[in-house]
Amino acid sequence: MVDTAKIAAAPWLALPNFTAPEFNWQAILFIVPVALAPAIEHIGGVIAVGSVTGRDYLKKPGLHRTLLGDGIATTAAGLFGGPPNTTYAEVTGAVMLTKNYNPKIMTWAAIFAISLAFIGKFGALLQSIPVPVMGGILCLLFGSIAAVGMNTLIRHKVDLAEARNLVIVSVTLVFGIGGVLVGTGTGPDDVGLKGIALCAIVAIALNLLLPGNDSWKNKALDDHPDI
Repeated sequence: MVDTAKIAAAPWLALPNFTAPEFNWQAILFIVPVALAPAIEHIGGVIAVGSVTGRDYLKKPGLHRTLLGDGIATTAAGLFGGPPNTTYAEVTGAVMLTKNYNPKIMTWAAIFAISLAFIGKFGALLQSIPVPVMGGILCLLFGSIAAVGMNTLIRHKVDLAEARNLVIVSVTLVFGIGGVLVGTGTGPDDVGLKGIALCAIVAIALNLLLPGNDSWKNKALDDHPDI
């Protein structure tokens, strides 16, 4: 199942296909609502990695710094024609399995990955990996992500016997796993929400609309005990 002919034909050194960005209102209007998903995924990823490593990354280095870094990285990638960056939750599963908790490891891994982008044979080697092998890897990683998510709920003592919490979690899971699509999204000119973007919006909406969300009141009382 591995095609070695493409590996042999690929050059050792090759420049990636850089593409200059273009201004397109249609693309901008399509990306604006979708951009909500990576922001929420970023927050969830930071919390999940913190729960795995036992550190509070929301305080140090701080969510404002991690979000800023994510935005700068996405902007830099777009300027060279690359895809937007996102804090892939698969990394959380990899961190949990390998126990590599030092952020410096990710820095060296990024430098190493950028260097490998200029080696043509390595790119051809990655493309030669059979689909079943990648499927096995994804099964393990996505399962680890789900386990980390459930562990986060357990650690924060979220009571799923409470109807409100059960509705939010169950509806969000069904929308994500079931592939629910809001809109058309059938063609390049159509706009539709699905996947993480739709799940994020649905979860936020349910959390705001369902009765019983008194956390903002409790925070206000903590900040202003004289009320």
